[in-house]
Amino acid sequence: MNISLDGYCDHTIGSPSEELMEYFTASMDDVDLLFYGRVMYELMFPYWADVARDKSGSDEENRFAERLCSIERVVVSTTLNSGDGMTRIVRSNPAEELLRLKQGKGGAISVDSVSMLPEIITAGLIDEFYLVIHPVIAGQGRQLLPAGSLQQLLRLRLTETKIFQNGCVAHHYVRQ
Repeated sequence: MNISLDGYCDHTIGSPSEELMEYFTASMDDVDLLFYGRVMYELMFPYWADVARDKSGSDEENRFAERLCSIERVVVSTTLNSGDGMTRIVRSNPAEELLRLKQGKGGAISVDSVSMLPEIITAGLIDEFYLVIHPVIAGQGRQLLPAGSLQQLLRLRLTETKIFQNGCVAHHYVRQ
């Protein structure tokens, strides 16, 4: 997830550099399934699908778009009517659906949804966190986790940090 220094999640807070786009693409190398909420899905698609089809971005953006669009997706939404051929829509119980998927055939699942995050953290379904902190203070927007949304402290262990030339810092945490 992309976040500001003051904890707000917003894909518009920074402009990813070539180096950061390469990082995002590499971070999906082992991902077999994307698990999104409707808002994230609608932010990512059809934008990146159009970039992948038209090759309208930079080389790094085109590679990211191609990789992103090659991964199957599950979207949790009560209002989305349909997705593309790579997308399955689930209407309710995101934690239950994610648990079912994790118990399935295996493979890495990338979860990207601020709205579902408290529920799926509470259910113990997030094993790793990848956060890219942008050198901005947004002062507004959607928080990574709203105050009071977790009932217990979640302890994490930092396993990797990468500093980018544009001032962004990527952190990889695993549950303790």
